[in-house]
Amino acid sequence: MKLLITGGAGYIGSHVVLAALEKGSKVTIFDNLSTGNKKNINKDCKFVNGSINSLSDLSSLFKKEKFDAVIHLAGKKAAGESMKNPLIYLENNIIGTINLIKSCIENGINILIFSSSASVYGEPKYLPLDEKHSLSPINYYGYTKLAIENHLKWFSDLIGFRYAALRYFNAAGYDLENRVLGLEKNPQNLIPIVMEVASLQRDALDIFGNDYKTKDGTGIRDYIHVTDLAKAHIDALDYLLKKQVSITVNLGVERGYSVLEIIEMVTKISGKKIEYNIVDRRKGDIDTIIADYSLANHLLGWVPENSNLKTIIESTWKVYA
Repeated sequence: MKLLITGGAGYIGSHVVLAALEKGSKVTIFDNLSTGNKKNINKDCKFVNGSINSLSDLSSLFKKEKFDAVIHLAGKKAAGESMKNPLIYLENNIIGTINLIKSCIENGINILIFSSSASVYGEPKYLPLDEKHSLSPINYYGYTKLAIENHLKWFSDLIGFRYAALRYFNAAGYDLENRVLGLEKNPQNLIPIVMEVASLQRDALDIFGNDYKTKDGTGIRDYIHVTDLAKAHIDALDYLLKKQVSITVNLGVERGYSVLEIIEMVTKISGKKIEYNIVDRRKGDIDTIIADYSLANHLLGWVPENSNLKTIIESTWKVYA
């Protein structure tokens, strides 16, 4: 199996690369290193420096290489940032992905694994969220993911382009064998920011609101270990190859942790005091979001084996300490 993994030098991408290599695939990483880390470029892969926003980069890539499938992880992923700088998300998450889909179709590739997001759901009407929940994103990041899901569904129905839309909840943790060591650049997610405070890379973190309808007033999220997340990509690829049927599934663990619970666990494991400030809520944030992953379990046989909070925080602290 010859795989193209866009964003394969990034945090999630580098873990997906490991899972693909363990499965015996030959992997080409396509990344412009805007957020990816050179340390994360696996030596057993071919690396091509390029952008999905560049049609010439994509044309050159597909002229030189033939691929059986594509795993698409290149994109912007911060909900708060998307509300302040939507044009960046339009360019990267919508236009860039459409460029990639077009290139795949033109080059005879009809299988794509797409990194979507739980942000497509918006404000939960019930919990845990399943794939039948209404889709009404309340931040532009979530809208960009839903827009691509809609495009993919049309192409699946019209020309048989097969895809798996994997709706991530909150990816966290690091490879348990310490094979991924590159830190995220300018992280926008909670756990790496807390780790930067613990490792004295920043003075304090901002907690965006403490008046949510939760047990301690801070937002609750469903955290999935990135190794479990990576395995789901390969499981989804196997499913598409065997069944030739497009799917959309949640990837989470059906358990949520608050911001303060994350800080407490990092303090316990690192032994460091975590300074924080309570600031105003961000537009587009919600109280609680937790996944129902039963469909992924049913279709893919997927189980999040490493996604307890202790393992997530311990594996992350090993990289930051």
